[in-house]
Amino acid sequence: MRAALIPGSFDPITVGHLDVIRRAASIFDEVYVAVMTNDMTKYVSTATAKSYMFSMNERREMAVLACADIPNVRVVESDGMLIDLVDELGVCAVVKGVRNEGDFAYEQKHALWNRAHNPKAETLYLPADPTLDGISSTIARERIRNCGDLSGILPTAVIEYIEKLN
Repeated sequence: MRAALIPGSFDPITVGHLDVIRRAASIFDEVYVAVMTNDMTKYVSTATAKSYMFSMNERREMAVLACADIPNVRVVESDGMLIDLVDELGVCAVVKGVRNEGDFAYEQKHALWNRAHNPKAETLYLPADPTLDGISSTIARERIRNCGDLSGILPTAVIEYIEKLN
């Protein structure tokens, strides 16, 4: 069985993320969507560390709701290192969606580091669907803060979940 891992903070999960997940699920027998914590406080000051709009439990639940109709997708959570999760889950690939050259350069740095520290952590890139390449969790969070329209940015089940939180 060929399994892949799609890691991210998914704060929140977008239709762009879901497109990459669906495409990976059509290629691999099993896909793990790993809701992760990017805890850089070990390496940088807490002033520059990433903060989240949603808790780990909320981010995981949104991912579960978004992926509910994809039978070969399992949502997991981790606050550990990606290279260790690759071994723990026994995946053959880490799949990352890229929207543009900036995304690719950012992801390539991580992919090279991951592979240097775990040769099993092979990264595959899926280019974003051109109709979705302007979508990001950052835009979604901004719209949430300003009570903006989330349709076309977040999956319907995720929008309903967020509405229940408020």
